Amino acid sequence: MRHPSAPATRRTVLALFGAALVATPLLQPSHATATARAIGLDDPAKKEIAMQLVSSAENSSLDWKAQYQYIEDIGDGRGYTAGIIGFCSGTGDMLDLVELYAARKPGNVLQKYLPALREVDGSDSHDGLDPGFPGDWRRAARDAEFRRAQDDERDRVYFGPAVRQGKTDGLRVLGQFAYYDAIVMHGDGGDSTSFRNIRKRALRTAKPPAQGGDEVTYLHAFLDARVWAMKQEEAHSDTSRVDTAQRVFLNRRNLDLNTPLDWKVYGDSYHIG
Repeated sequence: MRHPSAPATRRTVLALFGAALVATPLLQPSHATATARAIGLDDPAKKEIAMQLVSSAENSSLDWKAQYQYIEDIGDGRGYTAGIIGFCSGTGDMLDLVELYAARKPGNVLQKYLPALREVDGSDSHDGLDPGFPGDWRRAARDAEFRRAQDDERDRVYFGPAVRQGKTDGLRVLGQFAYYDAIVMHGDGGDSTSFRNIRKRALRTAKPPAQGGDEVTYLHAFLDARVWAMKQEEAHSDTSRVDTAQRVFLNRRNLDLNTPLDWKVYGDSYHIG
């Protein structure tokens, strides 16, 4: 079952954020990124670990591939939450996903809901979606094309921007993952708890390696800023995905997320061998 602190303030501007990072990174790469280029979170084995880590927090399971069919309204004001990364009907990313699926496979089972998804964007309304949308989402999830669309939107809007910014900052695998998990939960935008503003808050007290700072010191500052952001919203007030997961790896200086990994989220224990 998805923990009620899962999907949060992610937002339609994320698509613009991803494009902006490609065009004009927040920081220019330097020689400090050489280590990050050697192996990053986008390495297939490391990416699989990242998917499992996020799923442990979002779905209380390491089996992230079982979540393509997931859909429910968790009562967080964002309408339906669904799929492998918690696409939300009230925040635009679900609409983008269904539009992509329709472009790739016209006439699919979800295409008829596009007008309703456009209407409910920005709200928690189910108007035009009930009663059939959840069942049709689960049916669509049996289609490999829809699963690929979920993968591609996850990478375009969340994973890719996080990894690119992490590498620009000279961070290794753990730091790139910390960025990814923050974007998954908080999204990006102008509000104080968005990813870019969590990062700005961290930069007030520490510098990343690309600016000549110590990586461990900077990541502690980033996680401190992340915890602050989580506590600003009741739905995120349980900070164990930082305190008993990412912070544990950091304290062990496991900056490349090398296995075995042991951590806890919401009191549940997990292991990757």
